[in-house]
Amino acid sequence: MNQLLLRWLLPILLLSGAHQATAQDLVYEPKNPSFGGGNTFNYSWLLSSAQAQNTIADPAISSSSNPFQQDPLKQFEQNLNQQILGQLAQRLIGNQLGNQNQGLKEGSYSVGAYNINVVPTSGGFSVQITDTNTGNQTTVTIPYF
Repeated sequence: MNQLLLRWLLPILLLSGAHQATAQDLVYEPKNPSFGGGNTFNYSWLLSSAQAQNTIADPAISSSSNPFQQDPLKQFEQNLNQQILGQLAQRLIGNQLGNQNQGLKEGSYSVGAYNINVVPTSGGFSVQITDTNTGNQTTVTIPYF
């Protein structure tokens, strides 16, 4: 009798349980808040996780010194170079506007880490500025009007 009951009752129970089982839709939700729709509360966790995995040290920042504090002598040199280049630009503009007493003279000048060559050309003059530290060159050609 038990065998017979199991043969008929077990399939009936299984079929009735399968009838009530339903599926649900899968919805993708990004974790990162940068990808529109992500949870904004995940931001701090993602940032701290990324920083914890970062093993590469920034070579520009020394752990023994403050990166925002600069050597006063280096800062003075940079300020002096900026002022000299500013005066050079004023002379170039003054020469273009016809103010002859401020015009540049032909020649080579060495200012800090810069070599400046002023060469007259057929239509004006050319100013070549070379940074001796990096080797970068800039040439400015100024025509006569």
